[in-house]
This record gives sequence, structure tokens and C-alpha cells, in this order.
Amino acid sequence: MYLTFEILRKVLSLCMVGKKIINTFYPERFQGFGKKSNYFEGWYYKCVSADGLHAFAIIPGIAIDKTGKGHAFIQILDGKARTTSYHTFALETFSAAADAFEINIGNNHFSASALALYDLPLAGKLTFHDPVLWPKKWYSPGIMGPFSFAPFMECYHGIVSMGHRIEGNLHYEHHNISFTDGKGYIEKDWGQSFPSAYVWMQSNHFENDAFRFKLSVARIPWLTGDFTGFIAGFYDGEKLIRFTTYNGCSLLFNRINEGGIHVAIDHPQYTLEVRARKEKGTLLASPIHGFMNGRIEESMNALLEVQLQDKRGNILHHSMGIHSGLEIAGKVELIVKP
Repeated sequence: MYLTFEILRKVLSLCMVGKKIINTFYPERFQGFGKKSNYFEGWYYKCVSADGLHAFAIIPGIAIDKTGKGHAFIQILDGKARTTSYHTFALETFSAAADAFEINIGNNHFSASALALYDLPLAGKLTFHDPVLWPKKWYSPGIMGPFSFAPFMECYHGIVSMGHRIEGNLHYEHHNISFTDGKGYIEKDWGQSFPSAYVWMQSNHFENDAFRFKLSVARIPWLTGDFTGFIAGFYDGEKLIRFTTYNGCSLLFNRINEGGIHVAIDHPQYTLEVRARKEKGTLLASPIHGFMNGRIEESMNALLEVQLQDKRGNILHHSMGIHSGLEIAGKVELIVKP
């Protein structure tokens, strides 16, 4: 059953506390029931064709400013051409399933297993298969772990799929593009604003076809003052190794310069070291106090070098990732650790 955003806000207002508690354990679902101001929520679909010649980021969501004025949107990034387009829709065209991750914006549909685009420069249907999921526990329902339960976070983050196989075609600029056997990735953010400083990187294209990788480092507002938090996941084809602020890991260093990023994280069993080479990016709209009037630069052509070693210094994995997403945003001096 689908309800418009406006109707959902009214109908669910009587049971909003219960709804929010339930959806906390399903971060992939729409979290914005009852939100009337200073709120954004968006999902990020990365789609790369099997031949690597086409890479798109498709970002549907909603944005509501401090006065309650809002809109739905679909933002499209052509990673190879380095172009973007931002398409706005009336807020009432947005609808969300009450008990699953399924959203509609006008005639456009999005879920964990498919997307369908119509009447946009990029149009067609893709389906997603064999996803690599971030593990869920009752005390750690998503990638943010226990921070998921904090009611005052500036921005929340979720992983829908660390990686999956794509089937289907998209029509773009008078060309029909096959994405069958391509690779995809889905994540999301919601809250008020992106962090004041952060780096983000992701790739599913390594020499070992099974590898999946994502890392972010950000400045996080907290009750006792800001701190630098980090989340990384490395999937080696069999298991997902998590490197986070809350599971006993520590940031050894985070060096950022004009050429890129060099970061290392200590884990109770491993050491993760990553180098990301910065490439020319494209400006995307980003949220500030709910509205999409900020700007960040994202590349979908960055090169990642990922190395994982055990505590004896044995290199377990060393691989180069291509078709990589990379963002370096805000006052990055706040998250630099020499």
C-alpha cells in the first residue's frame, strides 16, 4: 500500500514514536515520517556497465527547508561525461511503503531490488541481484551501529547493498546502454545536513571480482563536542570485515592533500591501509539544514589502492580499485590526522 508523503505525515502522526523505533532497525526504509522541516533523505544508486564505459549515480530523495517548504528530487550524475542534472518534483508526488524500502517519485520507482526511470534524460529499468548486505544486529541495526539510536545526529547513514549484479538497460542521449552483468552499489543518508568535513570512497571493481569496499571519515557533532568518526567495510568474497569507531578500531592516520587521501585504520585483528588518487569530479547538490543548496564534488573515476594485513604484518589482500567513487568535502583540516 502506498500513501503520499503528506497523507503519511498525518495518518502516522498518532503512532510516530512507534514507527520511528521500528524503522530504526531498517535503515534502508524511508525514515522521514512526520518530518516537517530541516530534513532531507536520499538514496544513492551507483551503476557501472560491464564494459566500464558507462557509470551513473542516480540519487532520489526529498528535501524540506526550515520553513517547511520542500520538494522531491532525482539527481543524475554521469560519471564518465562528468555532468549532472537535478530534477525536482512536487513533494506530494513522493510516496513510500510503510513497511518496506520502496519509494516512488512521480512515475519513477526505487527499491533494493530495482529502479525504474521514466520521463528523464536517463530512462529504463534495472534489476539488482546477489547483494552483499551489511550485517544487522538488534544492538547494531546498520552501518552506524549503536549511533543509530542517538536521536540528535546531524546526519545518519545506511548501506542498502555493498555490491550487486545488475540486469537491464537504460536509454540515454539517444543510446540504449546495457547494464547487464554490470555492478552496482546502494547507500543512503538522512537528517539535516552533511558533515562539516568528510571523505567518502567506494569501489566494487578490483582485480579480484568478488571484492567490495567502502570507507568514510567524517567530523561528527556530539553532546560533548565534535569528534572524528569513521566507517569502512571490506568484503573479500566470503566475509565482510568492518572497521568502525564503535567496534574497537582506531584511526592511525588520515592524510589529505591535493593529490588524494592516504588513510590507515587499526583493527583488533587487521590493519587497513588505503590510498585514493583524486580525479576531476562533478558538482552535486547536497543538503544544508534540509534543503539541497549545498555543493560537493564527486568523482566516479578515482583509483583506490587497498591493502589488508594481519597483526604479524602478512599482507592478506592488496588490490587496485577502479571506477571508484570519491568525495572530499568541507573543512577537511578538521579530520586530518598526520
